[in-house]
Amino acid sequence: MSFFKKFFTKEKEEDLDKGLEKTKSSLFSKITKAVAGKSTVDEGFLDELEGILVSADVGLETTIKIIDRLEERVAKDKYINTTELNTLLKDEIVTLLSENRTENFEDYVVPEDKKPFVILVVGVNGVGKTTTIGKLAHQYKKNGYGVVLGAGDTFRAAAVDQLQIWSERVGCDFYSKGMHSDPAAVAFETVQHAIKNDLDIAIIDTAGRLHTKMNLMRELSKIKRSVSKALDGAPHEVLLVLDASTGQNAFEQCSKFTEATEVSDLALTKLDGTAKGGVVLGISDQFQIPIRYIGVGEGIEQLQIFNKQAFVDSLFSGEME
Repeated sequence: MSFFKKFFTKEKEEDLDKGLEKTKSSLFSKITKAVAGKSTVDEGFLDELEGILVSADVGLETTIKIIDRLEERVAKDKYINTTELNTLLKDEIVTLLSENRTENFEDYVVPEDKKPFVILVVGVNGVGKTTTIGKLAHQYKKNGYGVVLGAGDTFRAAAVDQLQIWSERVGCDFYSKGMHSDPAAVAFETVQHAIKNDLDIAIIDTAGRLHTKMNLMRELSKIKRSVSKALDGAPHEVLLVLDASTGQNAFEQCSKFTEATEVSDLALTKLDGTAKGGVVLGISDQFQIPIRYIGVGEGIEQLQIFNKQAFVDSLFSGEME
């Protein structure tokens, strides 16, 4: 059995297909109309395709990159019929994701030589940050890891309460200093808690307010310094959570957070609620940050490790085959 078949179960495949349903329906209904009556992929069709990809929030820069590559292929091969378009688009998108360092991770595992493995989670309110943290903790616990959740969003009572509820649901440790405490102190002491209690993973929440650029930089820098003081080399991962359904707003949020801190990975949530799933491709391409997780439903198991081949296969399944 291949690695892909072993890891990507039928249930995960079905969740992914359902999660991308709105994007597929919107994107490919438009492509099908553009293809209708054509026997070859010509300049006129490529112009239409450009508009279709932009409307799916792939982003102008990434769309132009895809179109340019298709134009090169058309010029080289002289004749490309519309039945080949599916394969060409799939190939180009997989290539884009590969160029952006997006890897296919096998499972929820952390390096054995980094204990505790410290994950700093950033993102604005409303993107599904706390839920993503809870679902991550669940998967790590399921794989036998000891986990602590640190309530570093001390400016919003609901954030602390929600994180505690998730810790109880998952059955992992929870660390908080209460409302209005110093987030950097919470982060520092969460890592200390993980070390003292021989835990494998510390996942630290941060404030989700819409900061000014300067305040955002100052606060996240302070938190990172505190974490590194508690454990040399930490944080090992800075995970930015974005709501895929917000389209261009997600690009703007990504821009602000990548300026404020060294984001290492992305989690794109709420893909099941949007027809603009192309944002996954555009953000990864434009910011050169690998996608680590995608949310394809509300269920606790529906935060998936991003597998680029599975994503592209699902995106192109059915409508154009």
